[in-house]
Amino acid sequence: MKRTAVDLWVGIFVVGGLVALMVLALKVGNANTVSAGRGYRVTAEFENIGGLKPKAPVKSAGVVVGRVESIAFDNKKFVARVTLLLDKTYEFPKDSSAEILTSGLLGEQYIGLDGGGDEQLLKDGDRLTLTQSAMVLEKMIGRFLFNKAAEGPAAEKQE
Repeated sequence: MKRTAVDLWVGIFVVGGLVALMVLALKVGNANTVSAGRGYRVTAEFENIGGLKPKAPVKSAGVVVGRVESIAFDNKKFVARVTLLLDKTYEFPKDSSAEILTSGLLGEQYIGLDGGGDEQLLKDGDRLTLTQSAMVLEKMIGRFLFNKAAEGPAAEKQE
């Protein structure tokens, strides 16, 4: 009888631990999402999306206002077309801008929305025209090294 009680408490403890791990995983994964019934879709085109992935957050002033629904490549313009699903409770002007940002130094990428000043609001199916692509760390390092190499010995001889 004592063995059964101990086994029961161990089982309860293990189930509680698994539930805690599940809650932690959902919090870390930022699994809260906008349902399609409560949102509107907006598209934006970027020259480079870096490591942006579907379901990445869309933030404005640090608040999650939507999610990246899908990412596709436009064969005619050679750009990435990103579809955003924004929550209906958040309204943005038509001239809002979108940029791809990174959380921390090497963190996840997300889309930052900055509201514009237009009186007309975005609605389902609209397109954001003011976009800024992701900064790719490798390209920035390459440019820096190329500029330093160009300054190298030739710049020292001119002094």
